[in-house]
This record gives sequence, C-alpha cells and structure tokens, in this order.
Amino acid sequence: MKTWSLNKLYLGFDDPNYTKDLERLEKLILEINQQEVDFANYENKMQKLVRFLNNQISFDELIGKLYRFASLTESVESTNQSAVKMSNSLRRKFTELTKVTTVFNKWLANYPEFDKEIEANPFLKKHEFYLNEIKANASHMLSDEMELMIAKLRQTGSSAWGILQSLLTSTLEVEYEDRIITLSEVRNMAKDPDPKVRKSAYEAELKAYKKIDKSVAAALNSIKGEVNTISKAKMFDSPLHQALFNSRMSMETLEAMQAAVKDYYEVFRSYLKRKAELLGHKNGLPFYDLYAPIGSVNKRFTVEEANAYVLKNFKTFSDKLYNMAKRAFNEDWVDYTPRKGKRGGAFCSNIHTIKESRIMTNFTGAFTDMITLSHELGHAYHGEVIFEESPLNSSYTMPVAETASTFCETIVNKAALRDATSKEEKIFLLESSIQGYTAVVIDIMSRFIFEKAVFEGREKTVFDADELNELMINAQKETYGDGLDPKILHPYMWVNKPHYYSGGLSYYNFPYTFGLLFAKGLYSKYLEDKETFVANYDLLLAATGKNTVEDVAKLMNIDVTKKDFWVSSLELLKEDIELFLEISK
Repeated sequence: MKTWSLNKLYLGFDDPNYTKDLERLEKLILEINQQEVDFANYENKMQKLVRFLNNQISFDELIGKLYRFASLTESVESTNQSAVKMSNSLRRKFTELTKVTTVFNKWLANYPEFDKEIEANPFLKKHEFYLNEIKANASHMLSDEMELMIAKLRQTGSSAWGILQSLLTSTLEVEYEDRIITLSEVRNMAKDPDPKVRKSAYEAELKAYKKIDKSVAAALNSIKGEVNTISKAKMFDSPLHQALFNSRMSMETLEAMQAAVKDYYEVFRSYLKRKAELLGHKNGLPFYDLYAPIGSVNKRFTVEEANAYVLKNFKTFSDKLYNMAKRAFNEDWVDYTPRKGKRGGAFCSNIHTIKESRIMTNFTGAFTDMITLSHELGHAYHGEVIFEESPLNSSYTMPVAETASTFCETIVNKAALRDATSKEEKIFLLESSIQGYTAVVIDIMSRFIFEKAVFEGREKTVFDADELNELMINAQKETYGDGLDPKILHPYMWVNKPHYYSGGLSYYNFPYTFGLLFAKGLYSKYLEDKETFVANYDLLLAATGKNTVEDVAKLMNIDVTKKDFWVSSLELLKEDIELFLEISK
C-alpha cells in the first residue's frame, strides 16, 4: 500500500497549526465582511478595490489549505468523521462571504472609470480578466439575500446529495465469488486478462448497484432539480448555457466539436467491432469487454516500474516536466492503491498555498493505470505553471483543465508504442490508447446526451432508477451504435460517476473531449517544432486562468470555433484506429 503524505499541509486535525489557521480564517472572514460598508459609495474606490482583492487572495490561500487537507483526507477515508465534519464546516465558511461578495460584485459592475483605473494600477491590471469576468457575472446575480440563501441551502441540498453518492459508492459491498470487495476493486477487474473474470465482475457490479440505486437516483434527481431552478433564476437559458459560461467557452465551440465527433462515430465503431471479433463476439462488443486487453502483453507494473517509465519519457519533453514528476514520486504526492473507504477513479489537486499537488489513483499494475498516472501528473504540471500566477488568476476552467493531462498521457502512450518489440505488443499498446480515445470521445458523448436528457426531463418529472437506466441505455446506443452488443450495455453508468453529482459543476463531460482533441492538436504542433513549442507551452498553460477557451487556443494559432480544427484532431485518432485495424487482421 503506497499512500500520499499531507504533512506539508498539516499533521492532522489536532495539529496546533490547523487550529491556528482556523482561528485566522475566522478573523479574516470578519475583516472581509466588515468591508461591506465600503461598497455603499465610490469614495477612495481604488483603495477599496485593492484591499478587497488582497483579502480575497489571503482567504483563498488559507481556506484552500484547510479545505484541501480535509477533502483529501476524506477522499481516501470516506468514513473518517473528523474529515467529513471539517469538510462540511469549511464549505459553510464559503457561504459566510456570500453577501459581501454579492455586494462587491454589483459595486464593481457599476465602477466609474473602470478601464482607466485598471490601466493606471499594475496590481489591478494584473487581475484585469478576473475583474472583467466579475462584471460579466453580475448580470446573472440575484439579490444579496437570495444569493446568501442559495449558498446556505446548497449545503443541505446538492452538496449533501453529492456526499451521499460518494459515501454509498465508496462503501458499497460487492459480492464476488463468495467474498466482499469494493466497487473500485470490481470495476478494475474490467481490465483483467481473463474473460471469465471480466464477465463475472460486470455481473457482480450490476447486482450490487441494486442495493443503492434508489438512493443514488434520489440524489441525482435532487441535484439536477436544484440546478434547473437556480439556473433559470439566474437568467441562463439552460444549465448547459450556464456550464459553458462557467467554462469560458462558447456554444459555437461546443457545437463545432460535437458535430465533428458525430462524423467520426463510424470510425470508432469499426474499432469496437474488430475488438469484438478478436474476442470471439458476433453481435458487437459486450460492455464488460470494453476495457479487455488485446494482444499477448500481460505485463503488470509495480509502482516503481510505472514511475520509472513515466520519468524516462517525461524527460524527452522537458527537464521541468521530468523534475516535477520526480518530486511527486520522491516527496509522496501520490496515493496509489485502492482500499475500502477510498473513492474510485483518479484526480489531481493543485494546492496553491504550498505550490504542490496531490494525486489519487487506484493503481493495480495495469498498463492503463500507468497512463492514468501520467495523466494526473499532467494536471500537476499545469499546477506548476499556474502556481507562478496570482491565486485569482489560477482558476482555469474544465475544458482547458484536461489539456496538460492529455498531453502528458500522449507522451507516454507514443513512447510505449515506439518501444514495442513485437506485433502483439504493438497491438496491445495501440489498442490501449484507442480504448482511452473511445472513452473520451464516444462514452463522454453518451454521458453528455444522458445528462442533457435528465436536465430536460427534470423540468417535468422525477426519474426512478429504472427510468435513469433506460436513459443511459438509449445514450449508449446512440453513440456506440452497433459497436457494442445492444443486449449487454451498462445501464448503471450514472450511479458510479461522481461527475453528475455536483450542484456547482454541471456537464462535467464535454471538457474531457475538448482536452483530448485540443491536446492532440497541440501535440501535432509540438512535433513540427519541438523547441519553440516547449517554450510557448508554459505560456499557454499560464494563460488558462485569465482567458477564454477561444483566446487560449489563439495563442497557438488555433480556432476552436471551426469544425475543421476538430476534424484535424480526430484524423490523428483515426490514423491510430486504421493502424490497429491493419495490424490486427
């Protein structure tokens, strides 16, 4: 068992430094709230504005440190009551600034001679995008009292429902071959080389969901209903429009990307049907074999082997990337292995206060686990670059959040393919990459379709678990088509994905597709001129916290509002699929 160290944050909830920082937080909240009177007029307005921003920076760094310690602890110890209670308590602290923040935002929206004063003050100029974004957000703000009420109600509404989903799935007992295992363990069996294990694990997983599906359905209905209500009150056309607004991304960009993706459905289906043939299936691929390994390479990686391989290939890109990953391994940034009470999946948390990240994976030794590790280290590298920015310029949106991670994943994937010494190994490695493409392009599209259907349906009804299963099956049929066996799909994919269970982050799906395809386009540019690209790459990542998605892309002369760019990226994926089809004959 290899776990991370959070000692750079605190030694525990009983650490005197944790107590001191909680006391500092209370004083800072009081000081910020007392500034509400400043926004009754515009006398000495520049001084008021600078003071508020500086206080906000202090608050973000302090509560970020306190909250990260609690939430990171909870993510690997879901039954740790100290972590659960502290996470909940700190989420409430955010709401204690809701009123003064609302008053400030409205004050800023009508700030006299705004542009002139921004230009005259270097500190304000540094935060120009952040301030302009607040002005844009003001048109979607409700009354001070209403914003405060919503923030407080969310703690016992969508936030609580999200915690319930996390608790139910992380503690779900799955009966597998006369023993009890966790959900993350049984889902990891989808990658097992033994077809009997994959099928029996899939059946055990679906059976286990029946223990919690009604409760999780209640959570999903409640969250989506809340978001519908608040989105409408804030004058957004829909939760999707609100998600795009929050992503700093235009509908034009989303539609261009998804139009291109739909044109390539058949390309991915041809891969799925070939994989089905190779595994002996006649009616398309059964869902439980989506992640089945193809080829004769059954090598398992130890943590040390995976780390060494990642380091070797990161070194080919830049010393900065290599050194960051080395620090991550040597200084215990990574929590690797699955265990009871630890949530499934993987994530990276950038911690601005200590200028380090923490990574959680559920590493079992599969090749895909090593790819996941490289992916999360990409997020950490994004953090390394963004740590040089002001905390107020470090909040990048979900579409560009997947750029560095997917880029790093590509580096390792391409290296593994080059290092392959036999046809069977090349098939294995190539197919592993295409598995990932299919998940991020096709499965993500099915999740988008499902979530959109739930949002639209919640305007009129409440869904029971069976109806949610049906929506998921329909979404999978629409995207996977005849690539999957229509009789063996996965109706419960809505239960195990935490992405659906946030009141403040809807449509946590299309950003993954954006990240993959944008990163592929960037990788193509990297191959054209490596030296120039590496120098400009950090500038692009640094810009993600203070630009729209479209303007970030323009730094590399890319127009993401045009379908042509997305087609060019999908063509790179098509090349891999065609190579797989050729060598797997």
